[in-house]
Amino acid sequence: MYGEKSLNKELYDVIILGSGPAGLTAAIYASRGKLTTLVIGGATWGGQLMLTSEVENFPGFPNGILGPDLMTNMRMQAERFGVKIIFEDATDVDFSSRPFKVSISKGLFETKAVILATGASVKWLGLPAEAKLHGRGVSACATCDAPFFKEKKTVVVGGGDTAMDEALALSKYAREVTVVHRRDQLRACKILQERVFSEKKINFVWNNGVLDILGKDRVEGVRLKNMQTGEESTMATDAVFVAIGDKPNTDIFKGQIDMDERGYIKASNETKTNVDGVFVAGDNHDRRYKQAITAAGAGCKAALDVENYLQEHPM
Repeated sequence: MYGEKSLNKELYDVIILGSGPAGLTAAIYASRGKLTTLVIGGATWGGQLMLTSEVENFPGFPNGILGPDLMTNMRMQAERFGVKIIFEDATDVDFSSRPFKVSISKGLFETKAVILATGASVKWLGLPAEAKLHGRGVSACATCDAPFFKEKKTVVVGGGDTAMDEALALSKYAREVTVVHRRDQLRACKILQERVFSEKKINFVWNNGVLDILGKDRVEGVRLKNMQTGEESTMATDAVFVAIGDKPNTDIFKGQIDMDERGYIKASNETKTNVDGVFVAGDNHDRRYKQAITAAGAGCKAALDVENYLQEHPM
């Protein structure tokens, strides 16, 4: 597996996989704790905040901050304390024994402990307009972006728990929330269904899929297709919130770490995986909150747990 890869001579105290809020916060805490720290940040570093325009709910920025600027600040803060960051994807891991091994395309690193902070990826519809209009009316986080659409018309795509949570969050701000679902009934739990059906601002378009998102510089509408009749129609809207699920970025850990049926990493005591010395933080474990601030908090906890672990299990 590792025969053609050159082994880095340094044995790190901790290697962190991922460079979103969880990974970089863990790096800041670990390095300030005098742990030699390597971040395998990924070819596209920074997590989902790199695709987010204005962030208004991260503490410390009264006027908000752009997502990429927030992540750049975190990266610079980590580097200030001596964290080494490699902007490549991990290609292999071996957690069978210490020192643990993490591989990139042409290199192999060994470490006394690992923090898995690889996050999760939003499932999109696959429309070109999603990328074009992301941050201009296209979003996947109502908790983050609902205040930008006060008294506006909004669309939520999906029929599960996530979609209903998005619709309810939007209903606090938007003038109108339309849930577009490909089926004639919701998949969400009964409690959420009762809540959305009782909210007067929320209405439903059943048996329809989104063919396209319309607008040049901002979202102006959606083009729909009736899944039963094939009839196409358009609907005016100021925003489209895609809520068809997400996928934790954990494929590389299959067979090494315990996960649930959806691929989220299981943990005890918040950060400890089933492998001693391997910890987890952020959206690859968190199925519920999925916020930058909760990911950052989890990164802090994981780093402190690593520090305690290394004190108790020196090599």
